[in-house]
Amino acid sequence: MRYFEDFQVGTRFELGSYEVSREEILEFARKYDPQPFHLDEEAGRRSIFGSIIASGWQTASICHGLLVKSLIGDSSSMGSPGLDELRWLLPVRPGDTISPRLEVFESTPSRSKPDRGSVKMRMEVRNQKGELVMTEIAIALFRRRPSAT
Repeated sequence: MRYFEDFQVGTRFELGSYEVSREEILEFARKYDPQPFHLDEEAGRRSIFGSIIASGWQTASICHGLLVKSLIGDSSSMGSPGLDELRWLLPVRPGDTISPRLEVFESTPSRSKPDRGSVKMRMEVRNQKGELVMTEIAIALFRRRPSAT
């Protein structure tokens, strides 16, 4: 179990990797982001992307799933008040493998609620070529280790 105290500034976490399939791109787009360049090969070719691509929201969702499976699921997470930044830098295409990595850059104990603290983390997501495809700055709340309160 990871607690607030385990998220010190400079701590890094590798979150695994995930191969994005064409079928998943189409399914996600049909449900949540039905833009032509996510749904149709020809429209994708005619777009600025030159092919069908994953929705940025899908990329973020996949990375969040990896985050929960590899880190947050075994922590004292109390949720998140939100994101400070989310950037999609390069498209994710069918067959791409994305790998997110987190680095803690701010860790602040709560003044008003001594049982918790706030952690700011920067996520960088790279594809199989090592290209940076997405960045995110997120805030998460964690319970403090019981002996630390």
